[in-house]
Amino acid sequence: MKKSVIVTLIIILVLILDQWLKVWVKLNMPYSSTIDILGLAWAKLHFVENNGMAFGISYGGVVGKLILSTFRIGMVGVLIYILRSLIKNKEPIGLLIAFSLIIAGAMGNIIDSMFYGLIFSESFVHSGTLAEFMPESGGYAPFLQGRVVDMFSFPLFSGRYPDWIPYLGGDNFTFFSFIFNVADAAISVGVASILLFHRKFFKQEKKKEEPVNGTSAQPISSLSSEEE
Repeated sequence: MKKSVIVTLIIILVLILDQWLKVWVKLNMPYSSTIDILGLAWAKLHFVENNGMAFGISYGGVVGKLILSTFRIGMVGVLIYILRSLIKNKEPIGLLIAFSLIIAGAMGNIIDSMFYGLIFSESFVHSGTLAEFMPESGGYAPFLQGRVVDMFSFPLFSGRYPDWIPYLGGDNFTFFSFIFNVADAAISVGVASILLFHRKFFKQEKKKEEPVNGTSAQPISSLSSEEE
């Protein structure tokens, strides 16, 4: 199978899984509700939405949202260009898959921002009501102002900071309190794969770009023969 076909299938598969789960959660879970995954207390579906970056991090209100969405769209274009170049240069399939995961994840969250505000009704905290698809009164936000749906929560354990720790002493904590989605996971796996397994690629690219004293090196013997 061609590498271009493999990366295309990966992007499509991640997008389908990401969007299917987000739509299911949006239409079947009240906001802030929780479902244990396979009955496990440390693995949950917990429906929340965020206005900004991955893992529930927010940024800058309406203006920040527009800047972030525009930046994401631009970055996806750049990453697609890089991926096409990597395919042409016959780079390892692992590197191509990593870039494919990052692209798919970015596209998944962009879709939320672009369209969810237009096609879904508002999800209210602790209201117990479900969102509607294509409500008669219209969606809850304009184009590029939709919120990203998150659902995966893995609170592996909870505890209490020792009293001797400055500022945090005595406060409760939960290990890995982030809530994320399939798109976030794809981006994280793609970035981690590049950092762990494909750093040599970037070192090779840097060496190719470095000139030798501003000019190409030429053997002394060839210079002597030219002078003769």
